[in-house]
Amino acid sequence: MADEQDKPLSVFRKRWRKFQKLKRGWYSFLILTFAFALSFLNPFFINNRALVVHYEGTTRFPVLESMPFVPGTGHIEAKELGQRVIGEARYRQLKKQYAKEDAGNWVLLPPYPFSPIESLLTDPELEGNPPHAPSTRHWMGTDDRGRDVFSRLVYGFRISMMFGLGVLIAAYAIGTTVGAILGYFGGIVDIVGQRFVEIWSGMPFLYTVIIISSLIRPGVGMLIMILAVFRWMRISFYVRGEFYREKAKDYVAASVAQGESSPSIMFRHVLPNSLTPIISFAPFGLVGYISALVSLDFLGFGVPAPTPSWGELVGQGLRNIGDWHLVLFPLGAMFLTLMMVVFIGEAIREAFDPKVFSRLR
Repeated sequence: MADEQDKPLSVFRKRWRKFQKLKRGWYSFLILTFAFALSFLNPFFINNRALVVHYEGTTRFPVLESMPFVPGTGHIEAKELGQRVIGEARYRQLKKQYAKEDAGNWVLLPPYPFSPIESLLTDPELEGNPPHAPSTRHWMGTDDRGRDVFSRLVYGFRISMMFGLGVLIAAYAIGTTVGAILGYFGGIVDIVGQRFVEIWSGMPFLYTVIIISSLIRPGVGMLIMILAVFRWMRISFYVRGEFYREKAKDYVAASVAQGESSPSIMFRHVLPNSLTPIISFAPFGLVGYISALVSLDFLGFGVPAPTPSWGELVGQGLRNIGDWHLVLFPLGAMFLTLMMVVFIGEAIREAFDPKVFSRLR
């Protein structure tokens, strides 16, 4: 036990411990990680489909049956549950019907029984035209199409985080690979590669998205690919510089002398020692990618309707500036999320500063 305690910590573990001591960034990291993980359980907490329906001795699970990994039609017809409407069952009404009939049938709804894409224009409990102000039933009111704002914000958080992380992984993978090749081989490869990067960085991103959107309606996956193709150049510059610095060290010469291949030296030896800029800039890249999605949705070139989107809600707030809940809640959710990501980025940049662990003590 004493030997384990006396064993010196690796540089990464020292940096990780320092990151944990930077409370603002560490707590932001925990909160965002927990919220993002919890967002994958959204259908069980925020949904207009029932969790469980018991009807005439048969128990059904509408939430599970509507999920893609469960075979079936995707929804349960109202007539299958004794409800006299056409199409899919309306579970909030069905719960009231069963309670009124008192025949031993029952419905268990999610804690917040509203879907982000469900229009509530025919809901008898809402008076007047949308948007509706916040209430005990609709915590953040409804938008100008009668959809619940709270459920759209919660589902929009998951889409924004998945989009930002998807672009981050794809763009950094491309940029790291290109930067590693240019920095390691140098010479004519670096000269030609740099000219290509400079030309590609001059391509108009927004015009390209507008052209693609005029031809097809891009989904989240295609938007991730488009943004990644246009956002990898910056990280390639940093990785290129790190590879230029690292390839001059003795361990690279020793690896070459042992006959290791160039890809092995690049990605097994040099890359692990060149991760500082990648790790340091990743949170700030995430902020930019989330903001890019919000901007595209605001302009109408983002995710297809009726996908829950923060940018679309911000656009509604601009069009309905007098309805304070459409301005305050979307902008507040964006502000809090991006602020926590920035806190994480600042803490990581301080913890992973190479100057801190490069001095002899």
